[in-house]
Amino acid sequence: MAKFKMHMLVCGGTGCRASASDMLYDNLKKEIQEQGLQDEVQVVTTGCFGFCEKGPIVKVIPDNTFYISVEPGDAKVIVAEHAIKGRKVERLLYVDPVNKKKIADSKGMGFYKKQIRIALRNCGLIDPENVDEYLAADGYEAMGKVLTEMTPDQAIQEMIDSGLRGRGGGGFPTGVKWQIASKVSADQKYVVCNADEGDPGAFMDRSILEGDPHSVLEAMVINGYCIGATRGLIYIRAEYPLAINRLKIAINQAREYGLLGKDILGSGFDFDVEIRYGAGAFVCGEETALIHSMEGERGEPTFKPPFPAQSGYLGKPTNVNNVETFANVPVIYNKGAKWFAGIGTEKSKGTKVFALAGKINNVGLIEIPMGITLREVIFEIGGGIKDGKKFKAVQTGGPSGGCLTEKHLDTPIDFDNLLAAGSMMGSGGMIVMDEDDCMVAVAKFYLDFTVEESCGKCSPCRIGNKRLYELLDKITKGQADKEDMDNLRNLSMVIRDTSLCGLGQTSPNPVLSTMDNFMAEYIAHVEEDRCPSGVCKDLIRYEIIPENCVGCTACARNCPVNCIAGERKQLHTIDQSLCIKCGACLEKCKFNAVAII
Repeated sequence: MAKFKMHMLVCGGTGCRASASDMLYDNLKKEIQEQGLQDEVQVVTTGCFGFCEKGPIVKVIPDNTFYISVEPGDAKVIVAEHAIKGRKVERLLYVDPVNKKKIADSKGMGFYKKQIRIALRNCGLIDPENVDEYLAADGYEAMGKVLTEMTPDQAIQEMIDSGLRGRGGGGFPTGVKWQIASKVSADQKYVVCNADEGDPGAFMDRSILEGDPHSVLEAMVINGYCIGATRGLIYIRAEYPLAINRLKIAINQAREYGLLGKDILGSGFDFDVEIRYGAGAFVCGEETALIHSMEGERGEPTFKPPFPAQSGYLGKPTNVNNVETFANVPVIYNKGAKWFAGIGTEKSKGTKVFALAGKINNVGLIEIPMGITLREVIFEIGGGIKDGKKFKAVQTGGPSGGCLTEKHLDTPIDFDNLLAAGSMMGSGGMIVMDEDDCMVAVAKFYLDFTVEESCGKCSPCRIGNKRLYELLDKITKGQADKEDMDNLRNLSMVIRDTSLCGLGQTSPNPVLSTMDNFMAEYIAHVEEDRCPSGVCKDLIRYEIIPENCVGCTACARNCPVNCIAGERKQLHTIDQSLCIKCGACLEKCKFNAVAII
């Protein structure tokens, strides 16, 4: 790589590929070839840069120029201006939404300023399909150190001292989990990577596997050495084709280099990895359900103990860690447990990757130090609420989490603080909502998801969540009464306390948190037959404001059911018995003469 004077890094993550970044890559390669620059400029496909809102991304090294929203047709001008003339393409630079200044270097962007990239350290920097680039970025050094210089007990103690907790949602100390499995005697042990990412709006694990698959393989070998396991399994949902393809390439490359297989690095330790596919069941993110699915059984959870570390896959001791947890492991051994423990809070060390989505200006993948506040994430990294709207709530933890409000904005983000606030860390979904969102409808959305994803094994989850959804449906349709409200809270408590696994135990969280923080909205739906946000169709109606109506007929011409009457230049009226509340009249009116009542 040293022979090249310039490198053009093109995001090759799923999000940017959906916007034709693969075509952009091809065009850049072709243009460079035509200009005779193939010996001076290298084009590289990388993993996700994180700034998904502005993809596709092209980053030019060594001047660190960051181009956003790049289209395949922009390849010609980038080569002509930047590669040949040394001039930046101004129209492709990021514009700061506050001071309106163009920023060429990503280090000057608010989106990146407060991030600390550990799990995502190589995403956007290396070619995930080239093991040599991973090796050049200190890849497999941690594995070499552990296999040749440390005993399993010493390596486990280093992990315990780091304070790393599982990033899959449970937050159990990783080193302790490894230690439990190491002390169980068995003829065969297993290491499992949980890549079954099912939260709505979450794409953390997928992006790591797409951008840095070798980091996970390296960590799995270390885990195997620590507990005495020789086999590793990666359980990944089949609808992640790009991640699967890059994993396959990485596994084959690691085998070719002797980094997987027999006698790794001459240490006498054997370890190999294979991929198992999931069908996309949310409940299979729970480790016992995941294990049953890998065994060919129904993906249903079982009571613990015994824990998988004692009796897991095929009844053998098994360590299950999620992708992000593994991605942190090599860095801990390279830089030391003390270094890692110096980041974050007292009980939550290191960083956390979040998929920041919703009504936010900067949608994307972020990695932040534990202890940073929600306010910093939403209004600095996230760039604030879209279209100047008012912030209303943020859902953390996906369907298992809760909705936090303005009063929680200064809450430090870590495992314990989010739980105390009525939500949870979860795997890392973070969805921001604005003033136009109805919180009753939000709770209903998550319950609908949970009902669909329940495995059905236990009655509280299978039946209880269905009844919860029906109660919320009544509320959003204006058919509920005070007794229904009482039943909603009581049933939520019962489901939380009696369900078998984490899915059922946490499924009422969206209901309970919205009732605690937005009770006025529930009351408006039940007692006033009104949806304050104008979202629940059964509780809204569209009316013409007489003083604003000029009789332009735009509303009548665009009404799909012809329920609007009125002559040109005369006041129009809406027949409420025919109105299907599609909102076409509101959308087409240019005189603010249509209102939601």
